[in-house]
Amino acid sequence: MLAVEDYLVRIISKDYSVRALACVTTHLVNEACRRQDAYPTAAAALGRALTGAALMGALLKTGQRVALKFEGNGPLKKIVAEGESNGLVRGYVAVPQVDLPPKAGKLDVASALGKEGFLTVIKDLRMKEPYQGIVKLYSGEIAEDLAYYLAESEQIPSAVGLGVFVEPDRTVSAAGGFLIQSLPPVNEEVINRLMERIPQLPPITELLRGGKTPEDVLALIFAGIPFIILEKYALAFRCSCSRERVEAALISLGRKELSSLMAQEEETFVNCEFCRQQYVFSPEELARLVKEIQ
Repeated sequence: MLAVEDYLVRIISKDYSVRALACVTTHLVNEACRRQDAYPTAAAALGRALTGAALMGALLKTGQRVALKFEGNGPLKKIVAEGESNGLVRGYVAVPQVDLPPKAGKLDVASALGKEGFLTVIKDLRMKEPYQGIVKLYSGEIAEDLAYYLAESEQIPSAVGLGVFVEPDRTVSAAGGFLIQSLPPVNEEVINRLMERIPQLPPITELLRGGKTPEDVLALIFAGIPFIILEKYALAFRCSCSRERVEAALISLGRKELSSLMAQEEETFVNCEFCRQQYVFSPEELARLVKEIQ
């Protein structure tokens, strides 16, 4: 089931009125959920957010990145997913041990995240200040929330489809998604055809588990609508944490807090929320950081 490597395809209709992306994210979602020890419903939610971050990251210019923060009133509490323009993603869920009874035969992500809350999108565009947009959660289903954000905050009519299939042993056997956006000037005929076709498609995980590729998914959506493939590139889970960054975070706590940790005369453990890597600091190492502050 995990034979196809993760990658993303970007296309544009030949009349330049619609752009679209589709991706398979099975490996990176499986890796992230394994690191988080996520239960099925939490894994589906995190996987959808990671796939959404990969798609949103693909819309950025080189060196830019996007962070998606879903905060709801459900048991998951919060999901954070970050995507870079080069296809690297990372993410975590605040409470990964959440598994709710299925609803209509599907994992109940909406109830796990909650329908009351906010989606915050932060874009690092390599300018002085990052761009930030906030909207209320639309449904808690992740894909619908992203489409709502794009329409409300960025005024870009968009269709988003995201899916994650979790096996009984908690491995992810299929994950992926698509993002379709209308570009000015709007071609009403093309938009109407796409709006009619998308709801008729099988779930994205069903297509992927049946052997379909991102190119196949786009071909199904754009049947009869000529398009051009612009690019295709790999996606992967990658955390940006390092011992140096953790040291910088500890230094930012200040001399008083560091001295307090050092006085405990035992090792200090710092865990990365994204990849669960653990960093260990001895009292002597903390003393060195205190000296750096001085």
